[in-house]
Amino acid sequence: MILAALGLLTLFLFPMWRITLIAPQYPDGVTMHIWINKIGGETASTIQNINILNHYVGMKYIDQESIPELKYFPYIVIGMVVFGLIAAATNKKGLFLIWGIVMVLLAIAGIYDFYLWEYDYGHNLSDTAPIKVPGASFQPPLIGSKLILNFTAKSYPHISGYIAGLSILLAFSAWWLKSKFNKKHEKIAATDSIGDGNARRLSTVA
Repeated sequence: MILAALGLLTLFLFPMWRITLIAPQYPDGVTMHIWINKIGGETASTIQNINILNHYVGMKYIDQESIPELKYFPYIVIGMVVFGLIAAATNKKGLFLIWGIVMVLLAIAGIYDFYLWEYDYGHNLSDTAPIKVPGASFQPPLIGSKLILNFTAKSYPHISGYIAGLSILLAFSAWWLKSKFNKKHEKIAATDSIGDGNARRLSTVA
């Protein structure tokens, strides 16, 4: 459970998601990295290059200051780390289970919020865009690969995203192990109780 809680801190150290755009003019791809509290890329000019490409088709500029989730998500993560450490300190299986369930719900909410963010950027296009393609949308895939004009967009979890998923598995594993441990000791306690009762009866007969 301690490992599960501390694993969430990697969200501040490594990207949790990445979106890569590959095209003839960018054979090596342009990759945007998404952390829990910021957006960046493989180079300092990555976001600038993506914004230039977005401008041609009328997409909004990517500005992390205008994305509120990057400001309040870190507090949720810190709260879950503290909750997880408290659960580990009390060593109660119910708290392990609650932590795991809450993390699953947060992950679902986060992925849905990410989808809405992609949808907004891919569909709400400027009327003054230099390039207009009637009926086209430029929303990257939520996960997987998608062809957008002459670009191949790839969207996948990254390092801390996988670690956060592992944290959830660790929490459920802690709950399962604790449940198994408690059942084992309940059986031992019941056996000892029966043994003590038989010993008292034999003593009384003697």
